[in-house]
Amino acid sequence: MNTSALDIPHLNRTVAALRDNAESWSTTPLTERIALLERLQPRVMAQAAQMAAAGARAKGYEADSPWAAEDWMGGPWALAQNTAALLHVLRRIAAGRDPLDAKAVHEEHGRTRVDVFPATGWNTLLLSGFRAQVWMRPGVTAEQARARAAAEYRGRQADPALALVLGAGNVAAITALDILHKLYAEGQVVIAKMNPVNGYLRPHFEYVFAEFVERGWVRFVDGGAAEGGYLSRHDGIDTIHVTGSDRTHDAIVWGADERAEQRRRDDLPLIAKPFSSELGGISPCIVAPGPWSAADFRFQAEHIVTSKMNNSGHNCIASQILVLPRDWDGTERLLDEIRRVLRDLPPRTDYYPGAAHRLAAVQAAHPQTEAHGHECRLLVPDITDHHGDVLIADEVFGSALGVVRLPGVEPAEFLRHAVAFANDTLPGTLGATLIVHPKTEKAHRETVRTAIADLRYGTVGVNCWSGVSFLLGFTPWGAFPGHTRQDIGSGIGFVHNAFMLEDIEKTVLRAPFAPAPRGLFTGSPSLSPRPPYFVTHRRALTTVQRLTRLTVAPSLTKLPALFAAALRG
Repeated sequence: MNTSALDIPHLNRTVAALRDNAESWSTTPLTERIALLERLQPRVMAQAAQMAAAGARAKGYEADSPWAAEDWMGGPWALAQNTAALLHVLRRIAAGRDPLDAKAVHEEHGRTRVDVFPATGWNTLLLSGFRAQVWMRPGVTAEQARARAAAEYRGRQADPALALVLGAGNVAAITALDILHKLYAEGQVVIAKMNPVNGYLRPHFEYVFAEFVERGWVRFVDGGAAEGGYLSRHDGIDTIHVTGSDRTHDAIVWGADERAEQRRRDDLPLIAKPFSSELGGISPCIVAPGPWSAADFRFQAEHIVTSKMNNSGHNCIASQILVLPRDWDGTERLLDEIRRVLRDLPPRTDYYPGAAHRLAAVQAAHPQTEAHGHECRLLVPDITDHHGDVLIADEVFGSALGVVRLPGVEPAEFLRHAVAFANDTLPGTLGATLIVHPKTEKAHRETVRTAIADLRYGTVGVNCWSGVSFLLGFTPWGAFPGHTRQDIGSGIGFVHNAFMLEDIEKTVLRAPFAPAPRGLFTGSPSLSPRPPYFVTHRRALTTVQRLTRLTVAPSLTKLPALFAAALRG
């Protein structure tokens, strides 16, 4: 490695200072850890507008643009919501209660499941009809799941340690949430290397984490691959967490020289420290055939486009492949609605480095590619090569959506093909979305249950984009277990895990199939209007700003204004 441009003395001093303070964090009592989070929350709100505006400017639009709603949602609100989730659990422990209600942990179909959302009355009120379960690995009993939760605070406190967090460049809150996980779930102090793509967030994070910085428990550093590589191999670093791509992981663990592949084959890593990661992949959105109305087609088209076009598709969990029934009479109707949504959205750029090259590769491979919305959104309506195609083999990380059509008019046959395709053909296991009409699920309950159980993904969203699980704090976020450092896939480990559960297999997150009040007629009754994270929500920016204020400082007096904005979406 060429280290001539590195400020090695500065990096060494930073590591040394954090190591000197690791024990003081380990011995910080629970009451003070809670107080630190309580004081962090208003700092999030104080910095929220500036943080979101910085993201908007970097992506090429104004802070008052409708697109800026995602900079609030994936920045200040995600940080406030995850902090609130941690506070809920830690306050329970401080009050002498178990982290989990006994009734939240139960067995279904021979497996232990934990109801993690909604966890509070505010969750129930603000996300009506949304619910999530964590499925534990086979063989884990309900008693074991309860006993192992929040081990850091229940007699199995970790030894003092220093973690390196290699920050992500796409979503603002990722780095901050990874810091919170290392501090609170694993008991480790943190050096966070900012990603060059969004290094502009550093002063905002330093403000939010000011108390942790002042007491020597968190430090931020800038830099690129050289700084990340040097710190990864530093003897003072005990553990590493990275959000990025499998290539990033492999370059750190195996190197980037001509001997890297041989090291991988021989399992001789350059570093052998505990290494957790969230590395993305190709996420499918599977649509089961069913008795959809015209309104269902419109709403789910908005849902699918959101799952692809949020953040211009620069999300590790963006839906890249839409899996549709080849012979369903609704397939073309749904695609026509998707085209309409893509055309009608305001223009924006694919800002992430390399996006233009990756999108050009899609167009070169598919002359039939449709360009919508000022030609900034690509749709490939029928991918027939299910093995070598660029959209099947590689994460595009940009605004391109591919469609794969599989056989099966009836749900059982189609879902059998769709699950096998997702599991065995698409690389990655981070998240999958399954859209199924409530009447279809009621008539084919075992078929749908089997499909959910068989999908090998860390999050399965049922009538909910799986990426929403990233935001909630109570829902563990990570790849389906089974990856190794030699075959890293979508990564190893879970974060955003407020209950600090162990032995996780997957999260199953459900949402209403249709918004209120129409959900009453589809079999998915709730009070939820069109979700504010939809890219088509007309009042999303105002809604998310008000939601952030309420999350930081809950108050019934804030509800009327929030609901007024949400209902006008």
